Amino acid sequence: MSQKMTVQLSSIAALAHWGENAPLSFTAEGAVIHCTDSDVYSAIQRAARKLATQGLVAVELQGPEWDLESIWSFVQGFRDSKSNNDVTWAALVEADEKELNDRILTTNWTRELINKTAEEVAPRQLTTMAAEFIKSVAPAGTVTAKIIKDKDLLTEGWTGIYAVGRGSERTSAMLQLDYNPTGDADAPVFACLVGKGITFDSGGYSIKPSGGMASMKADMGGSALATAGLAMSILRGLDKRVKLILCCAENMISGRALKLGDIITYKNGKTVEILNTDAEGRLVLADGLQFASAQNPELIIDCATLTGAAKMAVGNDFHSLLSFDNELSQKALTSAQEENEGLWRLPLMEFHRTMLPSNFADLANIGSGAYSPGASTAAGFLSYFVEDYQKGWMHMDCSATYRTAPSDKWSAGATGVGVRTLANILTK
Repeated sequence: MSQKMTVQLSSIAALAHWGENAPLSFTAEGAVIHCTDSDVYSAIQRAARKLATQGLVAVELQGPEWDLESIWSFVQGFRDSKSNNDVTWAALVEADEKELNDRILTTNWTRELINKTAEEVAPRQLTTMAAEFIKSVAPAGTVTAKIIKDKDLLTEGWTGIYAVGRGSERTSAMLQLDYNPTGDADAPVFACLVGKGITFDSGGYSIKPSGGMASMKADMGGSALATAGLAMSILRGLDKRVKLILCCAENMISGRALKLGDIITYKNGKTVEILNTDAEGRLVLADGLQFASAQNPELIIDCATLTGAAKMAVGNDFHSLLSFDNELSQKALTSAQEENEGLWRLPLMEFHRTMLPSNFADLANIGSGAYSPGASTAAGFLSYFVEDYQKGWMHMDCSATYRTAPSDKWSAGATGVGVRTLANILTK
């Protein structure tokens, strides 16, 4: 079906013949969404998804009931993983129109990038795409970017990224991007965003089963989220200096690949024994967090599709937050609530840092013991590479980044969840 259908909102329940509590009804003019739930925006998103699954590809939202948040909810549900369906609406006030279009721009970029195949998005391509996107939304002259690749990573001491990607024919890369709107080259850095950019994760020699590997083109979702979060904050008027650090590699199997028992020596002197090559995200993030710490920022946020443990805990509807900083954690949770996005705090305590023993190195890259809390020990691992890990650092385990199957609110694939939360944290 290609004809554009009109869609209206109503707070009145549908007539009985449409079914009890029916979210949708139809007239000669088009469709009506019946918002009788307390969670109006979720109801709108579910109705939009239902319309999309019925074959509609183009709609026009009509009526005075449509505002910024309701249109946004509809757009989220109506978007399909195979295409950007066409949604038009009556003009909003200027500020709301800009905010809506900026949300669509940044989240569509995120979703489209994550949904691309690993053949289309290799590590170096990811760093280039991210840098170009930030430059496209930032004022002229405010962005500089450096991409470090292949053996230059070793020259500069970024041993984790190099080690994880050395088994692949596609060279690893690290993006160091500086957004500085102040005009002062010596301006202090307000925040650093660090993204995990594993463009495909086979698991390495700790190989994933085929079913678990099918979605691993999306293991660079943390990098996509961090990039789009910075872009959204720039579009909202960010006037502070922020650095974006993406740690990009492809985790493959070959004669050069990382092996169990190998030891990585990091720039800060920490040694790490590899006991599972599928716990590779933390190995690349360690480099990014060290670079971030060296910038002396007030705030460090790392974003990563890091652990299955986090996804088991919070499912696909929330990102997980882990931090030693209670004040920062509360700010992040408030930001997510203001943006109507899912963020849930998981435990992170000092004892989690001690649950990574190695007989041959300072740390192992996975926790040990029965009922090891995988999300918490992963964050504990990362803390060893943050100079002041108890203040101003938060880790987002991005469970809501990608859905392997559609739901009543989302198509299969990337969601864009978290972009607005990051922008809120940076700009408020």
